[in-house]
Amino acid sequence: MAKVTAAITAIGGYVPETKVTNKDLEKLVDTSDEWITTRTGIKERRIEKREGAGASDIAVPAVLELCEKRGISPEEIELLICATVTADYNFPSAANIIADKVGAKNAWSYDVNAACSGFIYALSTGAQFIETGRYKKVVIVGVDKMSSILNYNDRTTCVIFGDGGGAVLLEPNEEGLGIIDFALHSDGSGREFLYQPAGGSVQPASHESVDSQGHFVHQVGKQVFKFAVTNMADVSVDVMERNGLTGDTVDWLVPHQANLRIIDATANRMELDPKKVMINIEKFGNTTSGTIPLCLWEWEKQLNKGDNLILSAFGGGFTWGAVYLKWAYDSKK
Repeated sequence: MAKVTAAITAIGGYVPETKVTNKDLEKLVDTSDEWITTRTGIKERRIEKREGAGASDIAVPAVLELCEKRGISPEEIELLICATVTADYNFPSAANIIADKVGAKNAWSYDVNAACSGFIYALSTGAQFIETGRYKKVVIVGVDKMSSILNYNDRTTCVIFGDGGGAVLLEPNEEGLGIIDFALHSDGSGREFLYQPAGGSVQPASHESVDSQGHFVHQVGKQVFKFAVTNMADVSVDVMERNGLTGDTVDWLVPHQANLRIIDATANRMELDPKKVMINIEKFGNTTSGTIPLCLWEWEKQLNKGDNLILSAFGGGFTWGAVYLKWAYDSKK
């Protein structure tokens, strides 16, 4: 009997309509288009401006799109996992709300919080439910409304992040396609370099926490860059080596879109042709859990059945990892 793997069979994505360019940010903080572009590769990002819209409202169009592409009803979804750090509320989970809004009445759902590595954490977790035979249709969402936790007076963070997200459908495969291997890591000692200080049980919301701007993203850029540039490259090469892959046999690197220099360093370490690297950071910025599914969504038409993909990410916490998958369908059809 052939081994069952979890394969991506459909994908959807969504970004808000409102664009915020580097020129726009020049009016808010002491920065410049040249400074942002040189250090990050970002030219613009999307911001969710609809009143009352949360992360779930960014995810819903993506889930509905993949259902339409695959020709299934949301009621056929058995499990929905959402990777996010900006859920609509502390509870219930964003996944619960997304499932309700799309009409996934027969699905149970929960959130995964692993910062920028959230999507590959959730993808690897969801794959286990397929491989064991427990479920046949699992949806993995990666979405964040980062504008909701950004201080637009802090030039070290507000220039980096944007809003957006995507979703993939996992189904069983017996052709040797789908998720082949993954390596996931975490190191909680890095929490002080990239985190949201207030709003949790250590520092609950109060006048003081608001006045001290504790509910915004706090980042020590140099430390994050140092860890990210090393670990994201190392874990990608590790997954390649243990699966007998080389820069020639990897068809695509799908990297978390944190910083163009980190992406370039990872590709160089993998000895990969730059043409094989999915990059859209210039127009979407860092959408945290949303970057990898948004890349897959944009590049879908260029993917061929059997293509070797390495998905790689690094996030606050610290969290990092890589997934090796073989693309399961001809996206041009």
